Amino acid sequence: MSFGDPNPNPNNPYGQQPNQPPQGQPGYGYPQQPPQGQPGYGYPQQGQPAQGQPGYGYPPQQPGGTLQANNGYINVPGLGTVELATMGRRLGARALDGVAYGILYMIFSAIGVASLVGASKSIDDCSSYSYGTESYNQCVNDAANASVGVIAGFFGFIAVFALIALLYEWLMVSIWGATLGKMVLNVKVVKESTGQAPGLGAGFIRWIIPMVGSLFCGLGTLLVYLSPFFDNSGKLQGWHDRAGSTIVIKTK
Repeated sequence: MSFGDPNPNPNNPYGQQPNQPPQGQPGYGYPQQPPQGQPGYGYPQQGQPAQGQPGYGYPPQQPGGTLQANNGYINVPGLGTVELATMGRRLGARALDGVAYGILYMIFSAIGVASLVGASKSIDDCSSYSYGTESYNQCVNDAANASVGVIAGFFGFIAVFALIALLYEWLMVSIWGATLGKMVLNVKVVKESTGQAPGLGAGFIRWIIPMVGSLFCGLGTLLVYLSPFFDNSGKLQGWHDRAGSTIVIKTK
């Protein structure tokens, strides 16, 4: 066979063109194409990981409300990884708010009692008039009317106190996520799904559940506030937290 033969023997490997590797075999000196679906060595791999698999160098994304190894930290959208408030802090904040409530209640009660005492003195003053006379009867009627007004005012003070308690707890938690007691102890209530303050709707739900519990001699309220101890999810959510879809976190 001459070297110029245009039809070399196909069974003779020496007669093949030197620049064409055998079919299906990689040629030395030529870049190799990786099989479909397999990464090729020497070729930059795409930054997108395979579906359902985490990519190297890319931290896995965690949904909101995901606990971090059940160690007291939780992933919250908009806030990242934050620490859950301990029950000690939560009960301490509740105690501080209770002190504030107590001071207000004492003030309103003192005003009401002082008014009642003043009314009773006005009845005693009628003794200076002769019994059965027109002046005495008029004095007694005036004192009775004053007593009714004072009693109505006393219950009015109680209603105002209840309204203040409602606005204090409901509005402050709804708008700022914290009462004064929570602010002092760096505790905040946030929506588990957004990391924002609960808002008026969730804040009211969170407030009304302990108040309904107070109808049962206060035992229901106590159980609601202690219910985070019974939460087996690790998020320390009380019954009122679950109803409002909120969690309580530590801010510092």
